[in-house]
Amino acid sequence: MKEIIKLSAVEIRDKVLAKELSAKQVCTAFIEQIKKNEKYNAVLEVFEDAVFKAEEIDKKISSGFSGKLAGVPIIIKDNILYKGKICSCSSKFLENYVAQYDSTVVKKLLQEGAIILGRANMDEFAMGSSTENSAFGVTHNPIDFDRVPGGSSGGSACAVALDMCPIALGTETGGSVRQPASYCGVYGLKPSYGRISRYGIVAFASSLDQVGIFSKNVQDNALMLEVIAGKDENDSTSANEKVENYTQELGGNVASFKVGVPKEILQMSKGLPCENNIKNFLEFLKAKKIEIVDVSIKEIGLGLATYYIIAPAEAASNLARFDGVKYTTRSKNARNLQEIYKKSRSEGFGKEVKRRIMLGNYVLSSGFYDAYYKKAKAVQNELIKQFDDAFKQCDIIVLPTTIGTAYKIGSKSNNPVDTYKEDIFTVTANIAGLPSLSIPFGKGENNLPLGVQLMAKKFDEKSIYKLAKFIESSLGE
Repeated sequence: MKEIIKLSAVEIRDKVLAKELSAKQVCTAFIEQIKKNEKYNAVLEVFEDAVFKAEEIDKKISSGFSGKLAGVPIIIKDNILYKGKICSCSSKFLENYVAQYDSTVVKKLLQEGAIILGRANMDEFAMGSSTENSAFGVTHNPIDFDRVPGGSSGGSACAVALDMCPIALGTETGGSVRQPASYCGVYGLKPSYGRISRYGIVAFASSLDQVGIFSKNVQDNALMLEVIAGKDENDSTSANEKVENYTQELGGNVASFKVGVPKEILQMSKGLPCENNIKNFLEFLKAKKIEIVDVSIKEIGLGLATYYIIAPAEAASNLARFDGVKYTTRSKNARNLQEIYKKSRSEGFGKEVKRRIMLGNYVLSSGFYDAYYKKAKAVQNELIKQFDDAFKQCDIIVLPTTIGTAYKIGSKSNNPVDTYKEDIFTVTANIAGLPSLSIPFGKGENNLPLGVQLMAKKFDEKSIYKLAKFIESSLGE
């Protein structure tokens, strides 16, 4: 029999429901795996009541319960609220903050019988692309310990890659699920904006944020989306769109699919480590009789600049509430109200968070709003239109996920712009609100994994999963 920690989420659920395994056995096996891999610093805390929750699921199953995730262990990013548990956003500012209610995604996981094992390390307040910006230490790449796992959801990606859980949740604002998925060699979905409720997610940039899904295979990823997607009355930005039976559609025919390749992306990838990999991927699709068509998204090269105006502007607004008064740790050196605000924020926020708050306030300030923020919003609208036009010619658009493989820890710490450039291929999906799945494909420097993105029109995750499953099956032949 396959080792428990190597089982997929679907296999675990089926075995637990058939009573071939108990939820407690499964939970215990994964907790042991987390402890064995503590040096990677992927998981900040294993929840003490996880085994007790597993025992409860076993009792429910004996009474006829059959949830879609019965007995499946899940790790959540440290910015997703789970009532009674610490949610620190990997920040000193919130290190003792205990969630007062369940986020909608957590509520849905629990309803379907999932066991939430613990919370994953992340870049502070989800600001970063490496998980080096955590107040609680760097997370290490699961394949090469001296490299970053990507970010900001690096802890979640690392946990899945090291078999600490079959599925983990992260969040995405500009690539924070897909980029670490690529670096760690796993699947990472950023769904359409509005597909999953953001209620109970600590906000970074509200018009761009989405909960994302890490998994080791396509089926598990699709199953998780089935569970957590859907309209939520607590989140006015959640969409009233039908949630498909994604797992049942995985075997669908892809012979009629047209895959679009933006000519601008081929130009942007020239000379980069990802250039040969994207070419190899297109040749692979052609060999499988998938039709490739050329499309154009003229302003895609402006995506990075647009993102780094809109996201910090919204972050400056969202993080204004963390002031040492309401939720956060208060400075012990403050002598009056003004000093409480100033010193608490100065001591509580890390360097990268401060940088983005200052940038956000700058682009929103008098005299610069029109020059920066207003122009960025205009480019965003143009990008949405250009993607809409491109999808009239194809079903899926293909892009590299990252410039190259995971880089060495500390190698970009003194040059934040170099780190920002790592998001060049991922940010446009967030700007346009489109779904995108990073799939493991190819190897790069030092035989480290690379990823390729499959993007579809809004709310068409079904097509992405269909093609991804076809590719997964073909690579396994």
